Amino acid sequence: MAVAGHATAEGTSRYRARHGERCSTGHFTEADRLWWSSVGLGSYLGGVDDPTDNLVMRAFARCVAGGVNVIDTAINYRYQRAERCLGHALSAQIDAGVVARDEIILCTKGGYLPHPDRADWFATEIVRSSRGRVSLDDLVEGSHCMHPDYIDDQIERSRANLRVETIDLYYLHNPESQVGAVDEQTLHDRLSAAFEILERAADEGRIRMYGLATWSAFRVPAGQRGHMSLELAKRLAARVAPGATDRLRFVQLPLNPTMPEALTTASQTVGGHELPALAACRSLGVHAIASRSVAKGEIRLPPKVVRTLGESLKSDAQRSLQFARSAPAVISALAGMKSPNFVAENLGLCAVDPLSPATYASLPDYD
Repeated sequence: MAVAGHATAEGTSRYRARHGERCSTGHFTEADRLWWSSVGLGSYLGGVDDPTDNLVMRAFARCVAGGVNVIDTAINYRYQRAERCLGHALSAQIDAGVVARDEIILCTKGGYLPHPDRADWFATEIVRSSRGRVSLDDLVEGSHCMHPDYIDDQIERSRANLRVETIDLYYLHNPESQVGAVDEQTLHDRLSAAFEILERAADEGRIRMYGLATWSAFRVPAGQRGHMSLELAKRLAARVAPGATDRLRFVQLPLNPTMPEALTTASQTVGGHELPALAACRSLGVHAIASRSVAKGEIRLPPKVVRTLGESLKSDAQRSLQFARSAPAVISALAGMKSPNFVAENLGLCAVDPLSPATYASLPDYD
């Protein structure tokens, strides 16, 4: 049976209060009337196998018991296994009384095909069942689709995988995959149609809000491959929103000391002003979630960056996560977690305050 409810102001506030002694005062940030942990559990990488599922479920249990209430996944991660094992873990922790549904902010994504046979699966599962509404022409590069019927189908599959009635935050996954593959007007029409079905899903209580999970879209300059305008996306969402305000409120984008473009590159134009992506988010009232915050744990920082981020922190991966979660406009930084040691290291950061704005502004350039 699907778990009823969704994250609420009361529930996330309760979760924050319960972890007050374990976590620093700056660990939780309020956004859209919810309290978000500054560290979030990511679920991108890993084998398509039972041992990986078990590691993810154990990591989930440790995270929600340790002060992390932001959970991020996508239907295509490990061909739906990421969603399914997180759904199982969430149900188990709710049944055990560790957490309540209204305390957890559950985020997932749709756009990529969630099956290894991609085009064959799309033709059989989507095109045939759509009775002519979806065609193979809606598929880009054999792997990505934003047709509203497809997004609607993916929302339903994700709800089933996650065992919940309502997904708190649903992203269009890497919409920039279609930039250059279709003409500009077609891209805008596809985005508008996707936003319209997401607004409808929110009206129906199947999701609460939506966003754009991106790789290059908002951090590369105009004219470079994959660039998109956040201001235009907000304008398209406002046009199709049935109420006074659209629910396009979140952006996910990479940020770490070796990928600082969201902070440093003037890639967006808002009101005629050239701004970096995070500044554009603040200007447009959009909240940012940082991805690739630890660069798969492979990051190596120079001494001058280590000194500013904190020599007392355990590793460069932990410092990189500190960099991402402390950035202006970022409300949570995601870290993929499976290994017990890595989970423990990331949870240790919950007890440390994010960098102050003054300290963050003094960070040296990475080179």
